Amino acid sequence: MEKTQLPIGKTTVSPEVLVSIAMLATLAVEGVSRLTSAPRDVNTLFKKGLSEGIGLTVEDNVVLYDIYVILKKDVKVREVSRQIQTQVSRSISEMVGMEIGRVNIHVEDIDFKD
Repeated sequence: MEKTQLPIGKTTVSPEVLVSIAMLATLAVEGVSRLTSAPRDVNTLFKKGLSEGIGLTVEDNVVLYDIYVILKKDVKVREVSRQIQTQVSRSISEMVGMEIGRVNIHVEDIDFKD
């Protein structure tokens, strides 16, 4: 007699978890001072995470990010931005297993404090 393998169930990941993972990955990159609130307009009022500096959209199980950062002085903006993109993509892929569509980095300011 054969045993039929029943599905175990499904796993859902809250958008807040995706925002938290991206936030922690971004802040771990050398040269990032902090995240900043995203500029608001009517089209972004109901998107998750924008108050924390992370804009998140999920379309067909593909994650799309807009990340708003303030960088430290004396860093190479392009290099730090690429590191953020790599770190966020890797973290989401490894921890959640979802595909990353894009990670847009918005440098809002430079922190000149010592």
